[in-house]
Amino acid sequence: MDFILQPWSWYVAGFFIALVTFLLYYFGKHLGVSSNLETVCTLMGARKISDYFKFDWKSKKWNLVFIFGLMVGGFISSQWMTPSEQMQLNPKTVEELNAFGISDAGEKFLPEALFATENLTDYKVVLVLLIGGFFVGFGSRYAGGCTSGHGIVGMSNLEVPSLIAVIGFFIGGIFTTWLVWPFLFKFLLG
Repeated sequence: MDFILQPWSWYVAGFFIALVTFLLYYFGKHLGVSSNLETVCTLMGARKISDYFKFDWKSKKWNLVFIFGLMVGGFISSQWMTPSEQMQLNPKTVEELNAFGISDAGEKFLPEALFATENLTDYKVVLVLLIGGFFVGFGSRYAGGCTSGHGIVGMSNLEVPSLIAVIGFFIGGIFTTWLVWPFLFKFLLG
């Protein structure tokens, strides 16, 4: 039982991701979180606002089960499988995060300065989340899928558009890490 409640190695988690991807492919489905969000939005009435959401959500009800599984899995892993020991962060990274006001960097996997629910009462944090959510939603639709859809399914199917999208994700990640995050931390913590 102790093995189950410990963080799983990348090769164990990777095996299960590949297994789920194969099973979805076998049954004619495609893994991708943004398509699950489309189903949720349609179910909640978005079809009244936009023609994009006018489809039979019942034909994609498996997406709701998948999203529910993501939430349950995330809860289980955060409650019982998050390591209690300190992370092995580069001392320079810890120093840079301390400069941004994150004093517990490396002490926990989910630092309070970033993941505390009290942060949601700060209008700056809510503003950043709304803007970030807009860009993620817009970008995933513009790219024809999200990181999991392109990176896991599209790449395994050797789809050129997915390769281009994944390259774009990495470029965007580097750009965000080096240029956007420092500005955001100064905005949020300053």
